[in-house]
Amino acid sequence: MDTFTPRLEGAWEWWSAAIEEAQEGRWVRDAVERQVIADIRAATNALHGGRLAPFTEDSWHIRIGRVANWAGVLRLAARAGEWELQPVVGHSPPHPAGMAELLSGIYAIGEQGEIWMAQLLQERRLPPGNEIAQAEGFLTGPGSIEDLELFFYD
Repeated sequence: MDTFTPRLEGAWEWWSAAIEEAQEGRWVRDAVERQVIADIRAATNALHGGRLAPFTEDSWHIRIGRVANWAGVLRLAARAGEWELQPVVGHSPPHPAGMAELLSGIYAIGEQGEIWMAQLLQERRLPPGNEIAQAEGFLTGPGSIEDLELFFYD
């Protein structure tokens, strides 16, 4: 059963809804939201040295860990701003979308990383290579979450 594809599609949908609201001026981030996004960026530095995803030359532990680290960072960010993370699979983002929807979309991919890490450590099962590459591409590189700040005009 393919669970990653709906998760990735939901993540993009929720992320896009929040970014659209911001770019159309319907969501203007406040000081806390701007600082939380700056903190997320600092805490999730992929340390890729400018390489583009997929990071196939890195070990599976590093690749999966890089994705999984986002989950903890997003949970802390949500707690800091008292935003509730919501499941994205099978759910459309509420409108207006804002910080909670943005964080929920990104969290879906980090949570997948945690699932992969548990499978790797407990069952020695690796995720499909194309899925980890898609998760890496969602989080790092041009036009990705790594460039999040560039999508805001406030």
